[in-house]
Amino acid sequence: MKPTKRPAAPYFSSGPCAKRPGWTSDILDTAIIGRSHRSKPAKAKLLAVIDRTRSILGIPDDYRIGIVPASDTGAVEMAMWSLLGARGVDLLAWESFGSGWVTDAVKQLRLEDVRLLETDYGHLPDLGQVDPGRDTVFVWNGTTSGVCLPDGDWISADRGGLTICDATSAAFAMDLPWDKLDVVTWSWQKALGGEAAHGMLVLSPRAVERLESYSPPWPLPKIFRMTKGGKLNEGIFRGETINTPSMLCVEDVLDALDWAERIGGFPAMRARAEGNLAAIADWVARSPWADFLAGEEASRSCTSVCLSFADPWFAGLAEEAKASVAKQVAALLEEEAVAYDIGGYRDAPPGLRIWAGATVERDDIEALLPWLDWAYGEVKTAVAEAV
Repeated sequence: MKPTKRPAAPYFSSGPCAKRPGWTSDILDTAIIGRSHRSKPAKAKLLAVIDRTRSILGIPDDYRIGIVPASDTGAVEMAMWSLLGARGVDLLAWESFGSGWVTDAVKQLRLEDVRLLETDYGHLPDLGQVDPGRDTVFVWNGTTSGVCLPDGDWISADRGGLTICDATSAAFAMDLPWDKLDVVTWSWQKALGGEAAHGMLVLSPRAVERLESYSPPWPLPKIFRMTKGGKLNEGIFRGETINTPSMLCVEDVLDALDWAERIGGFPAMRARAEGNLAAIADWVARSPWADFLAGEEASRSCTSVCLSFADPWFAGLAEEAKASVAKQVAALLEEEAVAYDIGGYRDAPPGLRIWAGATVERDDIEALLPWLDWAYGEVKTAVAEAV
């Protein structure tokens, strides 16, 4: 039967993600607007984002944290363009965004010494093949597959190469082993529910040493340049951004960090995301038609939860029909205003994707799940009758 209870906040998009509970635009009233971003009060706000991020996530004191242009994508490409080429590189890919970094390394930077460790959606590559003497580029959480790294045990503590980690849908939700990571990136629009277009870049002392001792053979755009005269531009990591940031977005992310601190910091945010995943897992265990795209429980994402269709009826459909069913289910849920933007990623197998990060309330997840059963039943009936 059609459910009667609806999610209070039907926002399950995987980016931009749901705002924190209770958010209103009134929080922007204290933004520094009409002023230079290099003015004293504006720089104080930018530095506050850096300092409070360090505190909440427990980032080591000797790691630099910067606010950079172009969201997580800009942060990753800034690192790749500036750091790669000094050693051979291992590229890990098990979903769309990891594959995007492969394209950058192979087709844009045209690196000569590249090894690709790749696997299908739903699985991780063989991490035991990673060579600690080489640089490594990888996502921590596959946003489009719902598959995340379970830990950093596979990363050597005495590695010779750098580890460059795209953690955009993992930061503020999953444990990150900072001592094993040399570059970490994310954007405000994911687990914090912030606004788009700004990226965060974290550099270990080893990454800084590479920047100061190696110059890549290709030209670097201005927004990628992190050194001056062979030395790190420390201003970037004190809130002196390379390009002009939106101070409205800065105010918004400061509000998100306020909320994170009020609820108990990173442990509370991680617990909320894991609780949301647990609610979905309980439902999947009872569902005759849905399953996780992630094949192994240990590598199942608690933020970008990707669902596949396990119904034998669905398996018997042509590929085009499968894609159509998935789109119809997502469209019906949106039409009913119970779930916005939960269609699977365009390159992923047909399915649904539910953002379950800390800014999403468990009550809303639990209210959504019966609607998934209803919507799938409605679409299945309509498709079967049309054949």
